[in-house]
Amino acid sequence: MQIKTKRIYESVSTRDGARILVDRLWPRGASKYAAKLNAWWKDIAPSDPLRKWYRHDAAKWPEFRNRYLAELKQKQGTIQTLLEEAGEHKTLTLLYSARDEHQNQAAVLKEFLSEMLRA
Repeated sequence: MQIKTKRIYESVSTRDGARILVDRLWPRGASKYAAKLNAWWKDIAPSDPLRKWYRHDAAKWPEFRNRYLAELKQKQGTIQTLLEEAGEHKTLTLLYSARDEHQNQAAVLKEFLSEMLRA
């Protein structure tokens, strides 16, 4: 399974495969109809305390990444179930609303999922 990340505000593509929102809160200004989601995995998004602490402060990125990976390790059973549900698709596109395409929860989740699939 190929895993990609993409801002939810970008156009839908047939190459997206399963479109999964990985934000805890619904993205401001995004239309649920236009998003064409297959699922919203808010239960594996960063916890509210972690999200509020981070606030997309680049200086906090390394610590945010480590803390979020620790949260994900605690949810491996849930994540495995979600992966199985998305498994019919060859591509999984993790959608996020953050402006930074490299330092966001979808990037961390992609890394985590890729490791799970390799194991």
